[in-house]
Amino acid sequence: MAAAVLAVLVASLPVLLGPAEAATEFVFPGFARANVTTSGAAVVTASGLLRLTNETNEVFGHGFYPAPLRFKDASTGAPLSFSTTFVVAILPRYPDAHGHGIAFALAPSPTVPGAVAGKYLGLFNTSDNRGQGRSAAVVAVELDTAKDEEFSDIDNNHVGIDINGLVSVNSTPAAYVDPGTASLVSLSLVSGNSLQVWIEYDGASMRLEVTVSPAGKPRPAGPLVSSTVNLSSAVADDTYIGFSGANGAASSSHYVLGWSFRVGGGRAPDLDLSKLPALPSSKKTMPRLLIVILVLAAVLVLVLVSGAVAALVRRRRRFAEEEEDWEIEYGPHRIRYRELHAATRGFRDVIGAGGFGTVYHGVLRRSGAEVAVKKVAHGSRQGMREFVAEIASMSRLRHRNLVQLLGYCRRRGELILVYDYMVNGSLDKHLFDASGNKPVLSWERRAKIVRDVAAGLLYLHEGWEQVVVHRDIKAANVLLDADMNAKLSDFGLARLYDHGSKPQTTHVIGTLGYLAPEMSKTGKATTSTDVFAFGAFLLEVACGRRPMSCDDDLDSPGLVDLVLDRWKAGRIMDAKDPRMGKCDEADLELVLKLGLLCSHPDPRSRPSMRQVVQMLEGTGTVPETPPEDLGSNNRLFFGYSESFDEFATMIFPESETTTVTTQPSSSHSDERQELISG
Repeated sequence: MAAAVLAVLVASLPVLLGPAEAATEFVFPGFARANVTTSGAAVVTASGLLRLTNETNEVFGHGFYPAPLRFKDASTGAPLSFSTTFVVAILPRYPDAHGHGIAFALAPSPTVPGAVAGKYLGLFNTSDNRGQGRSAAVVAVELDTAKDEEFSDIDNNHVGIDINGLVSVNSTPAAYVDPGTASLVSLSLVSGNSLQVWIEYDGASMRLEVTVSPAGKPRPAGPLVSSTVNLSSAVADDTYIGFSGANGAASSSHYVLGWSFRVGGGRAPDLDLSKLPALPSSKKTMPRLLIVILVLAAVLVLVLVSGAVAALVRRRRRFAEEEEDWEIEYGPHRIRYRELHAATRGFRDVIGAGGFGTVYHGVLRRSGAEVAVKKVAHGSRQGMREFVAEIASMSRLRHRNLVQLLGYCRRRGELILVYDYMVNGSLDKHLFDASGNKPVLSWERRAKIVRDVAAGLLYLHEGWEQVVVHRDIKAANVLLDADMNAKLSDFGLARLYDHGSKPQTTHVIGTLGYLAPEMSKTGKATTSTDVFAFGAFLLEVACGRRPMSCDDDLDSPGLVDLVLDRWKAGRIMDAKDPRMGKCDEADLELVLKLGLLCSHPDPRSRPSMRQVVQMLEGTGTVPETPPEDLGSNNRLFFGYSESFDEFATMIFPESETTTVTTQPSSSHSDERQELISG
């Protein structure tokens, strides 16, 4: 279609640029909006049909070539020859009631001001319908489908030539000469089938001839109707050519499928009927088509119902959840699995993974809220009720520096936890970005982050009705919102995970480098072990280095000892992250020393989180502790002499949660120890 439009525009250039008397032609095998100026009810359809009217009563429509043409010689005033052919179709709404027909017209305006619908064909009105000595400057060839006695119509199916009025100067019932039999065959204008019309005007003889036949039939040898017309006096100097269709009390859809034209001598180019747009389905085929559609619809409904039942069964199995009577009391905290499956696009958007499970990004469809969805493997049913009770309790925790736990779901040995989504991800990705895509955090921003985390941890320890021990404080568990505010996540997960363990088993869950030394002896997490981990976190943020990496061997110093050595040498500021540049050195020194104090090997010498917050806010004094008092020869978390005798296996993945499991036995020397990655 685009190629056809381009060809039409190129063919139209002489009309726009050449002299008026130059030979001009165009071919429209279907229409584009640029080809034709429409008014009234006329439109160009998506398929390229020019539809002059639809099935609306008492309307008319025009479709005219957008540029005016001259039909008179500029020097002599003699009329110019022209030739045109077009394919039309009239589809009545009802077989025995239809509109008034279609006309090819030469008019002084593409909108024909003052024209009305019905019997006036959208070309005339009550004051100029007879051309009684007045010059309406309209010449038309009508395909009239309504008999109007007022205009002396011969019947309701004729072809006529109109000169400045609706009383035809000559008209003939619609027919064509069959080339095979040479006999005249009647032709119905409202059959709904396509008709081809040829109009030839000879300027020398002033003879206008009209020929009609079914589209696709050979052109008849002689015209159906003809008349002498002096275009010099009948039309204006600048004349528009096009089509008009009209409906009255009944209606038809009047279509033009294709059109070619030439003025200035010679015959209009032939139309390639195979390239014309197709007409819409006629009403005659509707009942049969409707029957086929109904049969197919019935079969389709049966197939769909069967498929829906099968899909429903599969869906119920797929989204089956574990739910027991005792969970009723936790109902408001439970989120359906199918909602989470839809929110995460089938658990495809992975945004993180750690010791407790995999985290997915999701958008809840009902509220549009972004969430982080964590799947926690939990094969044991033992302690499940306590697990869910703990989740319900944690969901009541409210603090600006804690990631809000929104709810949970239980399915096939999995626990799924739903949190608020933090758009800037975890802090460790900003501290240790290997790709170099993230900007280096300034000290001002780092100082704000450590104070945010301290406030959140103080709330867990002292601000709620129960003491909550986090047990895994590290940069990976600190998330940043859109404004880079820090929020602690995964609080209580280590404790929850214990609910699935065997009664005689003690789990030490945490990350190497953050585990307090006493954990290896007691296996118990306390607020003081959280403070130890927070101290390692302070040094991690200030120094831009992990407390312990997988490259460290057992004899190499960790981050605590490195900072301590710089302090002893009087160069504690050398321990800072060299990428930060200038910073508030007094504040940085405070954080470094506070980090060492919190990392004291003796839990009795560590401050509480309330004291830590006071020191960070400047309302509390940092104890004058000599660096020598902070030293320890036991650099790993199993520093006490009465702790483990040996380790069978060691796996130190970066930023991974580690679970140390101890099995009680009859003697201390027979203890079995196993270090695994959780």
